[in-house]
Amino acid sequence: MTRVLVLNGPNLGSLGRREPEIYGPQSLADIDAELRRQAAELGVELRTEQSNSEGRLIDILEEEGGRAGAVIINPGGLSHTSVALLDALRGFPGAVVEVHLTNTFRREGYRHAMVTAEVADCVILGLGPEGYRVALEAAVRIIRERQN
Repeated sequence: MTRVLVLNGPNLGSLGRREPEIYGPQSLADIDAELRRQAAELGVELRTEQSNSEGRLIDILEEEGGRAGAVIINPGGLSHTSVALLDALRGFPGAVVEVHLTNTFRREGYRHAMVTAEVADCVILGLGPEGYRVALEAAVRIIRERQN
């Protein structure tokens, strides 16, 4: 069975409570529940994790390197700063799909540079929670194309 890892970085555990005018009212649990429903429809095994710790995200990537065919990652603020996370993503053998709830290019200037996007097969911006659903469809499509 195809396996997809979903990683969420710092502060995403407080979605729905933290700046809902920017990030929307849905919690991460709401997003995860929708992804699980979609994954079942697609016949995909899903692992979802959130951590405020850069090191924990890297550990999970290393654990899943031989298991998951793709990672969907919302690195949050680490997207703009973390060479360590970039290197871990570079070492991940499967597809990499980066997702952000907001269009980072319509925000503060420091959010315009996304170092982690350098290794992404695709980057999805500004669709809110819908971006995760699009990301799962993209990840599964990429995995299946690479298997053929």
